Amino acid sequence: MEEIFVRLSGVMPDPKTELDFVNPYTLVVAVALSAQATDVGVNKATKALFAVADTPQKMLVLGEEGLIPLIASIGLYRTKAKNVIAAARMLVEKHGGEVPLNRTDLQALPGVGRKTASVVLNELGIEPAIAVDTHVFRVSHRLGLANAATPDKVEVQLHQVVPEAWLTKAHHWLILHGRYTCLAQRPKCPGCVISDLCPSRASFMGV
Repeated sequence: MEEIFVRLSGVMPDPKTELDFVNPYTLVVAVALSAQATDVGVNKATKALFAVADTPQKMLVLGEEGLIPLIASIGLYRTKAKNVIAAARMLVEKHGGEVPLNRTDLQALPGVGRKTASVVLNELGIEPAIAVDTHVFRVSHRLGLANAATPDKVEVQLHQVVPEAWLTKAHHWLILHGRYTCLAQRPKCPGCVISDLCPSRASFMGV
């Protein structure tokens, strides 16, 4: 188990989110926008967005009609626009325009679920958390780290088996490993640094 993370740390010593952000608020927005979208696509949209609205107050001034054209390239942009504006309003009205850095208040924001809250808290170094997206779900199953059928249950299993020392970075390692090596189709097993530790290797390499 630990050897998996030792090796991943060797190739990714300081993993970070690939989403661009400038403060806790823009991190929340970027992560919320990334649902069913690529980080590359989100970054293209938020470059212009954050230039004009990098606080909840500025986002409310921009408004939903001003926001939509800036994020129209992202999937589900109309729903996401409604949530971003509603979340900005809640932050201004209930939290003085500041992002509450605790799970309960974060998850109370429109458009912010458990996964988004976990990413934010982990990225800001507040709470070690493993947010389970499609990459983490796939990689954890292939490596035998988890076998649950839902993301929330996989998260629980990962917290039970991942050594505490690796928790903060494990989220990024699993995502990046799934994004660039352990692909959904045709995983790159021959070049994988942990292929000999993977119980699923035979399924893809015929060995």
